[in-house]
Amino acid sequence: MTKKNLIFSAGALLAGGLLLWMWIGRGSTETAGLHRVDADGDIPPAAVARVQRHNVGSTLSIAGEFKPFQDVDVHAKVAGYIRQIYVDVGDHVKEGQTIAVLEVPELAAQLTGAEAAVRAAQEQVRKAQGDLQRAKSAHAAAHSAYTRLKQAADSQAGLVAQQEVDDSEAKDLETEGQTASAEAEIAAAKQQLEVAEANQKQYAAMAGYTRIVAPFAGVITNRYADTGALIAAGTSSSTQAIPVVRLAETSKLRLVLPIPESVAGQIRLGDPVKVRVQALDQEIEGRVSRFADSLDRQTRTMETEIDFDNRSGRLIPGMYTETRLSLREKKNALTIPLEAISRNGEEATVLAVNADNVVEERKVRLGLEDSTRVEVLSGLNEGERVIIGNRSEYHNGEKIKPKDVSEGARTGSEG
Repeated sequence: MTKKNLIFSAGALLAGGLLLWMWIGRGSTETAGLHRVDADGDIPPAAVARVQRHNVGSTLSIAGEFKPFQDVDVHAKVAGYIRQIYVDVGDHVKEGQTIAVLEVPELAAQLTGAEAAVRAAQEQVRKAQGDLQRAKSAHAAAHSAYTRLKQAADSQAGLVAQQEVDDSEAKDLETEGQTASAEAEIAAAKQQLEVAEANQKQYAAMAGYTRIVAPFAGVITNRYADTGALIAAGTSSSTQAIPVVRLAETSKLRLVLPIPESVAGQIRLGDPVKVRVQALDQEIEGRVSRFADSLDRQTRTMETEIDFDNRSGRLIPGMYTETRLSLREKKNALTIPLEAISRNGEEATVLAVNADNVVEERKVRLGLEDSTRVEVLSGLNEGERVIIGNRSEYHNGEKIKPKDVSEGARTGSEG
C-alpha cells in the first residue's frame, strides 16, 4: 500500500469515528432531555372534590300550564231574544251581576195567567169558607131545636108529638151533612189554590231566568251573542243551544301537572313546588292542593293541581311553566358531585384518591340525588376525595396531582 493510500484510509477512519461520536452524543443528549421531561410531567393533575354533607332531595321537573280556577259557558235557562247584553270580552264581573236580559213575551203571558188563577183559587177558598160557616150555623140551630124537643118529649110523655121530634132529628142530621160537605169543598178549594200557587211560582221562577247573572266573580273570555239574538234554552237537546258568554275565574288559577306513574305514589298534599314561568322569567312557589289519586288509562299519568293566588293579574291562563316538584328530601346527607359517578346499569363506581394521591376505583351505593349532588350510602367516608370531570384519563393505581375544587376549598390547593 502506498503512502497516499494510507493517508486516505486514516482520514476516512477519522471522519467515520467523528461522525459516530457526534451521533452517540446527540442520542445521549436527546435521551437525557426526554428523561427530564418525563421526570417533570409523568404525574398528571386531576380535579378532585371531597365527600361532604349537604341537604339533598329527589325532584321531578315537568311542564304544565295555568288554567282558570273555574271556567264555564253561561247558558240561558229559557229561550228568548236578548233584549240587552251588558258585558263584552275582557270585562270583569262580580258574582250575581246581570250579564244579559232576555225578552220572552209568551212567558210573561203565562205568568199573568198563573197569577190570575191564584186569585181565582183564593176567591174559591173564601167562598167555601163562607159556605162552611153558614152550614155550621144551620147545624147548630137544628141541633139545638132537636135537643130541646127531645128533652121535652123525654120529660113528659105526650107533651111533644113524636113526628115533630123525628122531623127535628132529621133536620139536625141534614145540617150536619151539609157542614161536612162544606168542609170538603173548602179542602178542595185550598188544594186548587196550592196548584195555582205552584204554577205561579214556576212561571215566576222561569221569568227570573230571563235575567242572566254571573255565577261567580271572573272575567268574560268570550261573547257568543249580541242584542236581538235568539237564544235557545240551555236545557234543550237542540244543537242550536249556544251559550251567551264564557266566564273564567282568574283571580285564582290552577296549575295542572301530569305526574308520571313511576312517581305518582310519592305525591302528597302540601308537597312544595317551585314553578318557573317562562313568559315572565320569574320563579314562584306553591304547594300541592289536590290530586286525582287515579291514573289516566291512556297517558298513564295522574293529574295533580297547585293553586295560585292571582288577584294581581300577573299570571294568565294558558301560560306554560317548568315545574320542579320536591318528592323526597334528606338533610345533612353524605354527598358527592354527580360528575364523580360512573354508572353501569344499577352499579356505580367512583375514582377515589387516597392519602398517597393514588387513584382507587371503588364501588359505591347511592341514594337520593338532585340536579348537582348524589347521596352516598356506602363506599366512601366523609372528607375523602374523588376525581370529577373526565374519568377516562385516569386509571386504578395511577398517581396524580390532586386539585381540590370542592366547596370551601382554597383555589389551587393540592393534597
